[in-house]
Amino acid sequence: MAETLLRVAGLSAGVADKTILHNVDLEIARGEAHVLMGPNGAGKSTLGHVIMGDPAFEVMEGSILFDGADITEKSPTDRSLAGMFLSYQAPVEVPGLPLYTFLRTICQMRPELKTTARKFREEVGALADELDLDQGLIMRELNVGFSGGEKKKIEMLQLLLLKPQLAILDETDSGLDVDALSIVSKGIEAYRQRCDGSLLVITHNTRILERLEVDRTHIMVRGRLVADGPASLIGEIDAHGFEHYECELGDEA
Repeated sequence: MAETLLRVAGLSAGVADKTILHNVDLEIARGEAHVLMGPNGAGKSTLGHVIMGDPAFEVMEGSILFDGADITEKSPTDRSLAGMFLSYQAPVEVPGLPLYTFLRTICQMRPELKTTARKFREEVGALADELDLDQGLIMRELNVGFSGGEKKKIEMLQLLLLKPQLAILDETDSGLDVDALSIVSKGIEAYRQRCDGSLLVITHNTRILERLEVDRTHIMVRGRLVADGPASLIGEIDAHGFEHYECELGDEA
């Protein structure tokens, strides 16, 4: 049996006095790909952000263990350095910060990723070409003026550069046209092949899963994980939606 990489146990979290996640249990083993689905507002993105340590959310109960260590109180920086990665549904623009400087800095913070400036430039250039990303964007301000597709390709570039043990992809397919979706799917596939990393893919769009060998599928409704199963569960949701699970939950708060 594969070793557990991420263990979320009895997790309840939210903002201020509002609880969004209720008693969530989730385990992801090394090398596994998990998919998290659910209706809009179910709390899927919140779970991804809480796992990554987003300070906008408060953990009220439960724990998060990564690679055997309790990270419930750790900062996002500590989690990133430990080998976790989160892609954003809507990547933010950072005026004044060149993309290349950002990429170089975050890689230099990881001892195992340190390399010479020349080798780093070559690696970034090769990955940009692989992702069909204009290399001219690399010297521009981070995400400023980029299209939605360009922002998502930049996140795939970060993913392939950082080689995290766990990648949480939050609606990475959101707003992408067919061509951009294909490139992003190739980036995810490349990550799996080269890093043997674990994935938690949060999505509504099953097209991004077509090239991905999924190990487990989880369904979230109103902040609760109400079902999990094999990859075939994706097809069931695609055909019938989430109404069955919402009805089963009933009026539970």
